[in-house]
Amino acid sequence: MKLYRFLSEDDTSAFCHKVTAALNKGWELHGAPTYAFDAANGVMRCGQAVVKEVDGTYTPDTKLGDH
Repeated sequence: MKLYRFLSEDDTSAFCHKVTAALNKGWELHGAPTYAFDAANGVMRCGQAVVKEVDGTYTPDTKLGDH
């Protein structure tokens, strides 16, 4: 099955660490990163989609963080 996750975080090194951790667990980048102003919190936010091919059958109960 192919899994999809969208990672987001404030524009700090925490975002880079989150994406790096996913890459080191076998996830692959999917598309370009996003960057937008979060007016409610007054900060810039980053986002990156990642995908991963794993064995099994997808169900809504699939825990993406377990992969």
